[in-house]
Amino acid sequence: MVNKKLHVWLPLLFSIVMVIGMVVGYKLRENSGVKNFFTISNKSPMQEVLDLIRLRYVDNVAVDSISDKAINKLLHQLDPHSVFIPASDIDYVNDDLRGNFSGIGIEFQMFYDTVNVLNVLPGGPSERAGLVVGDKFIKVNDSINIAGKNLQADDIRKLLRGESGSPVKLTVMRNHQLLPVTVKRGTISVPSVDAAYMINPVTGFMHINKFGESTYVEFMQALEKLQAQHMQKLILDLRGNGGGLLSQAVNIADEFLDENKLIVYTQGSHVPKNEYRCKRDGLFEKGDLVLLVDEGSASASEVLSGALQDWDRATIVGRRTFGKGLVQEQFELNDGSALRLTVARYYSPLGRNIQKPYLEGYDKYEEEVTQRFHDGEVLKGDTTKKSGRAFKTPKGRIVYGGGGITPDIYVPFDTASTGKEVMKLYVKGTLSNFIYTYFIEHKQVFEQYKKTTDLAANFKAGENEWNALKNFAAKDSIDLSKASAKDKAYIIKRIPSLIARQMWRYEGYYEVINQSDDFVQKALALLK
Repeated sequence: MVNKKLHVWLPLLFSIVMVIGMVVGYKLRENSGVKNFFTISNKSPMQEVLDLIRLRYVDNVAVDSISDKAINKLLHQLDPHSVFIPASDIDYVNDDLRGNFSGIGIEFQMFYDTVNVLNVLPGGPSERAGLVVGDKFIKVNDSINIAGKNLQADDIRKLLRGESGSPVKLTVMRNHQLLPVTVKRGTISVPSVDAAYMINPVTGFMHINKFGESTYVEFMQALEKLQAQHMQKLILDLRGNGGGLLSQAVNIADEFLDENKLIVYTQGSHVPKNEYRCKRDGLFEKGDLVLLVDEGSASASEVLSGALQDWDRATIVGRRTFGKGLVQEQFELNDGSALRLTVARYYSPLGRNIQKPYLEGYDKYEEEVTQRFHDGEVLKGDTTKKSGRAFKTPKGRIVYGGGGITPDIYVPFDTASTGKEVMKLYVKGTLSNFIYTYFIEHKQVFEQYKKTTDLAANFKAGENEWNALKNFAAKDSIDLSKASAKDKAYIIKRIPSLIARQMWRYEGYYEVINQSDDFVQKALALLK
């Protein structure tokens, strides 16, 4: 009897317990303030749109690519330097800052759909395996035929790079013969300091191409080498240096400035003011110093230039720098991608923020440097914009913020490099391709030169080289017969330095080109 009554009331008891539980749960949610308790979280409109494109769009599309572009479009509404880095690019981007990667140690170029070895890193994996300049890659890993295919440089890099110590099997063409070569991958350093040498008995020259993780160490090694050769004055070339890690620029500035001088400070709405000051005795606090800059010098380059200019420590020679005064911090995302978000602005010791305006939008910002060529700024020093507030250095010089570092001594742009046909030589890569092929054709002659001074003294480019280039360029639909006499003289002057780069990389290039470079000659005259 009792069991029968229990069976009758049991469903009702369960119902009452369930209702009480729901009420208690609802009250708990109210009191806790947690949203979406007992509910499924809603997708964002962007995610819903991407899902619909993936599931219902008429054609198959790469939705991830659309998402990446949408994110960058969003970031461009904030500022020009916040950027999204897809997971597929993150290793390449980080390798550039680290200053090394795992690979085989060559420079290569595609010629007529075939990979040609332009340079072999001395002491690197490829040199140990026997690869030489001029080798042509036919196959990778025995089975992947890469000759005769329209591959991009990134496609080749992905095939050649890999885990350090792992082998890559190559089939190369050399002297019309196929040869098997196995290269064991290794760690390849990508130097930040391109060149460091004594340009005369008392003056050193150094070129830094970026500020990566190893830049300060490389700089110190180069500086100590030059000081061992009795260097008293230094020309530091930052042309084309787009920046990198702020810490590296700060450390280098510390070697030039004394006491606890302020080098730079950063500040943002969500980032407190952070001052970077000198911490140690520098190796070169007293000698004469000239910095070379141009419109390609940006970010960390401008930190270094601004600090040395504000403290009257260096003379800045060249043209107005790019004007990037924003600091980015990299945040790793769940899928392996990353966000480089602008978190602060940096200010020079006098308080200059040299970030140029970007309120007119991303496209206008990107075109600003090109506009300098159109309005004549790069041709005439008196048209260089002096925007923003004026500041006075300890020695009474007037400097400006709000649009890059304005040089103390101006060097105009050489218009001989802007002729239509000359520009095509660079845009199409024709000039660099010609230099490589000309070197291969005359390899026995050039290899007689053991030093850059031998090449500079004995190889004078002239009509023969010009005619060879003209014939080579015609295959790329470039008519050099239309080039002006000034353009012709400009190119002929550059050929020996480009041959030197082919033979001795950038160290050789700068040792030859600096003998006639306008910036360097202006700096040398100043130091005298």
